Amino acid sequence: MTLGLFRAITKLLPNPVLLCGADGRILAANPAAGRCDSRLVPGASLLEVATDDASLRSHLATWLRSGNPVPGAVTVKDADGRIRRFRCHGARAQWFDGPLPAAQLHLVQTDGADQFVALSQQVAALNREVAFRRSLEGERTRLLAAEQATRTQLQRLYALTAALASAVSLTEVARAVTGAAPAALGATAVGLRLHSTRLVPPLQPGEHLPRAVDFTDLDHPTASVAHWPSPDPEPRSDPDPAAFTLPLEADGTRLGLLAVYGTDPATSGDHATAVAQQIAQALRRAGLHEHEHRVAERLQRSLLPPQPHVAGLDAATAYAPGSDLLSVGGDWYDVYDIDAEHIGLSIGDVAGHGLREATLMAQITAALRNIVPRCGTHPTTVLEELNTFLGRYHPGHMVTACYLVFHRPTRTLTYAAAGHPPPLLVHADGSSTYLDQATRPPLGPIHGIPYRHAAVTLAKDDTLLLYTDGLIERRREEITIGLQRLTACARTTTGLNLAELCDRFLHHHPDAAFPDDRALLAARFPTTD
Repeated sequence: MTLGLFRAITKLLPNPVLLCGADGRILAANPAAGRCDSRLVPGASLLEVATDDASLRSHLATWLRSGNPVPGAVTVKDADGRIRRFRCHGARAQWFDGPLPAAQLHLVQTDGADQFVALSQQVAALNREVAFRRSLEGERTRLLAAEQATRTQLQRLYALTAALASAVSLTEVARAVTGAAPAALGATAVGLRLHSTRLVPPLQPGEHLPRAVDFTDLDHPTASVAHWPSPDPEPRSDPDPAAFTLPLEADGTRLGLLAVYGTDPATSGDHATAVAQQIAQALRRAGLHEHEHRVAERLQRSLLPPQPHVAGLDAATAYAPGSDLLSVGGDWYDVYDIDAEHIGLSIGDVAGHGLREATLMAQITAALRNIVPRCGTHPTTVLEELNTFLGRYHPGHMVTACYLVFHRPTRTLTYAAAGHPPPLLVHADGSSTYLDQATRPPLGPIHGIPYRHAAVTLAKDDTLLLYTDGLIERRREEITIGLQRLTACARTTTGLNLAELCDRFLHHHPDAAFPDDRALLAARFPTTD
């Protein structure tokens, strides 16, 4: 089609029809265009006529790219200053063979009630609202992600705080750190490099912590656990280049270093420092607990009477302090060589923990060594005299005790108990029997109690186990369960010597927390020819 044919076809159309070049110049126009606006004639620039040339340029670019009519809008201001709005459809004029591409436009003048204009305005407003909402949604998503990351970090930090708060010993603190600190720091792993002598001062020269603790000891490195080439008290860098270290300081004391693996130190900042300070405080607290615990244990062991050598008796003892107690306790055991035919044994526990209870225990053992030579062949009399001693010199205290006497010629064991757990008689085949036929109330609170006794004959391979209640009692557990657990352990002791047997019973429930001291006395009475 030529320009002449274009003019001939559009001459009779009632609405303006324009042919515009890519530069916005009108190449051809029908008579209706001139009637709408005298400036809409060939040779004029549509961009100069339009009130918004930028919008028109955008529309024109779209029309020139389209082979099918695309809707748009054109707004012009006539010579009288009136605004004329046109909705139009435009498409590239494929038939035009001029030097520049051209767009063929069909315009329809509109008024304020024109549905096309209203719809266009609504679409534009809707597009703006959609864009705004998308912007808000993106910001909301970003804020939610940041909030979730912060919440996760706080939860991990809380998990570390809870683990450290429940840890008592250095081993428990070290395990809490290696278990919970990596997540709190966003790391793959952490390691502790600690000065043991700063955490737990040695009680004597050359003493150091046992290797049960789960950290590298900078003061006593060994080939199996140390990563440092020498026991340098202040190592300058971690030998592992994949780690960075944080100082662990509490109360002005440098306790060691926390090695962090798998994270960038530049991204950790104040958060990592705060975590390190929290770990240092837990280590300091656990070190003080460990030191006081060891002092209490050593004092307790020094108060226990020495075990005498008695002919016709094989004996072994064991003692372990409570796992969460720092004070000394009142547990005791003792053996008495009464005469050529009788051997006495005692075990007991002063209620409570502290220096006063430990002192009372020492006085009780001294009192028993005075009572037993006089009436040690009569268990009830021994307990009655001990009860009188407590009521007269230590009113208000309560003591559980068990006294037994073994008659060599007849192999008869006579016993009496005052509120104490029953002795366990373990037979050679691992079966066992509790000696629970002579139990009476504890010593101290009630005066003038008539105690009673019972007797049993021992086989040559029987083992007598005396123990305190810390071996069987657990929080929120019936004592019968602990007694059943003890008899189950007895079945595993066949063939053990007395020292091995004591160790087996002392650690027969390794996963349990022991809130009280455990004292054991195991005895066998071999036959003599």
